[in-house]
Amino acid sequence: MKTEKLQVAKSEPIDVVIAWVDGDDPRLIEKRNRYLSGDTVTVASGAHPTRFASSNEIRYCILSILRFAPFIRNIFIVTDEQDPGIDDDIRKYFPDRAGSVTIIDHRDIFEGFEKYLPTFNSISIANMIWRIRGLSDNFVYFNDDAFLVRPVSPEEWFINGRPLLRGKWVPAPLPREFWNRGMTLLQRKILGNRDFEPRASFHAAQWNAAVKLGFRFRYFTNAHTPHPVNRKSVEGFLRDRIPLLEKNISYRFRDYSQFTFISLANHLQLLEGNRHIARPDLVYLKPVNRPASYLESKISHCESHPDIKFMCAQSLDMCPASYQERLFGWLEKVLQVD
Repeated sequence: MKTEKLQVAKSEPIDVVIAWVDGDDPRLIEKRNRYLSGDTVTVASGAHPTRFASSNEIRYCILSILRFAPFIRNIFIVTDEQDPGIDDDIRKYFPDRAGSVTIIDHRDIFEGFEKYLPTFNSISIANMIWRIRGLSDNFVYFNDDAFLVRPVSPEEWFINGRPLLRGKWVPAPLPREFWNRGMTLLQRKILGNRDFEPRASFHAAQWNAAVKLGFRFRYFTNAHTPHPVNRKSVEGFLRDRIPLLEKNISYRFRDYSQFTFISLANHLQLLEGNRHIARPDLVYLKPVNRPASYLESKISHCESHPDIKFMCAQSLDMCPASYQERLFGWLEKVLQVD
């Protein structure tokens, strides 16, 4: 039975899409600062420098895919006139895959919607990745701080052509919604802060997607894993709702009202009857202001639990250099590129 599934999966191409930005690029900094000059953009909106910083995580992201998911056909890197400089590593460690990685500029996926560029909003960018020319019907979306740490098979992302959803059902965040509405009313009407916006958050953006599809009392929350997506499902929904799409991509920085592409894709699958749900199988770490033992415990947990397939490491730019060296040194051994 497993062999049969593998044959089916291998006959259907699977691509990977990675959103990436080099926040230290002077051109990008200058471009971003042009839109940060006013008083309406706040750190809470997702404009904090750490959202754009890069510690070369993408190197390990790409190498991990080539090492542990060799069945992936193409890797598309979505970026803004930038190049991660990964070619030499690919030629060195995976010479037969040198033509598998393609850079996709924001202008390509925002064709016809160029007025919303430049954008510094990962939510807006992700909402357009289904427009990549030649993208497979089933693909996996990575953030650049996500890595594979063990071999994965196609059916760990797609079962019988349907995405395997990694996450869980949680109650609707109604108390938080009421709190935000009350604070907005207080700030705008009473305190006179007319530009006040509630803080954009990971879970609020997922809930916003669920609401758009009619969910009222619960929603499916996804973890920081790579996300399998059925392109046709999302394309069919968004092509018929261009005003909704335009509204969602119109924010250059994150906004509380936005919905995430992945949550939209997941809830569409659930509405279509997909019941393939699994645990995250993830080690998540954010070692900012943590003792060295925190990082070591995460690495140890990953090594001692063979079910762990994915790792997400956030805000490494804010950590001591020794933390980065330890994590990347460990990854290089795991990926056999040291």
